[in-house]
Amino acid sequence: MESGPKSEAKQDEEGSSAMGGGGGGGSSRSSKVYHERQRLQFCLLHALNNLMQEKESFTRAELDGIAGNLVQIDPNKEHWTPMSLIFKPHHNVFTGNYDVNVLITALEARKKKVVWHDHRKGASSIDLDADALFGLMINVPVRRFRGLWTGRHWVAIRSINGTWFNLDSDFSAPKEFQDKEKLIAFLDSILSQGGEVMIVLQDE
Repeated sequence: MESGPKSEAKQDEEGSSAMGGGGGGGSSRSSKVYHERQRLQFCLLHALNNLMQEKESFTRAELDGIAGNLVQIDPNKEHWTPMSLIFKPHHNVFTGNYDVNVLITALEARKKKVVWHDHRKGASSIDLDADALFGLMINVPVRRFRGLWTGRHWVAIRSINGTWFNLDSDFSAPKEFQDKEKLIAFLDSILSQGGEVMIVLQDE
């Protein structure tokens, strides 16, 4: 089974066509895979670019703009406290962390539809061969700084030239799933640990 998202190392933001693989070791199939690495808590930004397989398909400015627009229409804005100016419902201005509403809005702008997978069902219920399937986004609980801080982490999963890859921005390189069964087992482990799986579909 693939290892879950790791969160210990601080890594520079870096887009690369990196060599590397999952369980079975390195593979030339990953040599053309675009992979951005983690910087601060911009994991959603990196995950979106990894999903789209394009550098700066999304930018920090674009996601900040989406978060700002969501704030303007937030029905609970009248109940905000002074701390809400920093820890906003959709975006932390210090760390760059974004929530699922930013994810959905950003992908809709690229003609993609996000469908939440029912966590009561196993990952085997996801049709990995569907023509409309663009990729997967997962959100997992993580611990950083030796367990002193807990949060959530976004990860893109994408099939590229017929091979599924874990494009976790905390990894030094993409990790290849040996087969669909390995991917399903990995997704089941994510769901069992309180993670969420979102199915990204073409919406054209």
